[in-house]
Amino acid sequence: MDLGLTDRAYVITGATRGLGFATASQLLAEGAKVVISGRTEKSAEEAAAQLGVEASGGEGRAVGVAADNADPQTPARLIEASRERFGRFDGLLISVGGPAAGVPADQLTDEQWQSAFDSVFLGAVRLARAAAAELEDGGVIGFVLSGSVHEPIPGLTLSNGLRPGLAGFAKTLANELGPRGIRVLGLMPGRIGTERMQYLDSLSGDGEAARERNSHSIPLRRYGTPEEFGRTAAFVLSPAASYLTGVMLPVDGGALHGF
Repeated sequence: MDLGLTDRAYVITGATRGLGFATASQLLAEGAKVVISGRTEKSAEEAAAQLGVEASGGEGRAVGVAADNADPQTPARLIEASRERFGRFDGLLISVGGPAAGVPADQLTDEQWQSAFDSVFLGAVRLARAAAAELEDGGVIGFVLSGSVHEPIPGLTLSNGLRPGLAGFAKTLANELGPRGIRVLGLMPGRIGTERMQYLDSLSGDGEAARERNSHSIPLRRYGTPEEFGRTAAFVLSPAASYLTGVMLPVDGGALHGF
């Protein structure tokens, strides 16, 4: 199936590694162009170069930009980079690093909550708001959230507090932008084999044992791969998913208990 991604241009934040990188890689493989952001110029440029090498004909179709989601100037800079480099802007995937983990809820400070709110919540809202002002009919805004939208995850209090709010914002935005032909949706990755997940497993004191134990709670009995997430994300961002909006889509091997 042709996803209709050829020559379309997408901005993907936090894409120097993990789920964002995997999504950018799949978009490139399907013929799209990408602007990826990272916290440093070096990491963003190196990731873009790697993406260009890995994708067939990908040279020149990936550009890296140093940007912090908490910076109010970031949305305009990233969208402008897409228009300047590729002459268009078709969509945005908002992916942010997970906030601090393993701290009991009653021990989190105001400073920790504020820092997480600025980067995870307000930064995502700013990005989506800027994209909404620039996108035309056929545009798409995606949020990388987590299963904490539906079920709190032990040890991830900050994420449990912020990501459900983002899901509510995304659904509201989908309703408001739908008449303009702009889609908004969320992806809820479960246990995907990224560096972040390795870190979370290690907090138990025995990462391998934690992974084995957690795998048994997943109907497919394994962690997902970044590539599997990337393929799903590329599809929902593509014109092939043109009637898909306002949903929070689990990518978790069936781990969520609800429908």
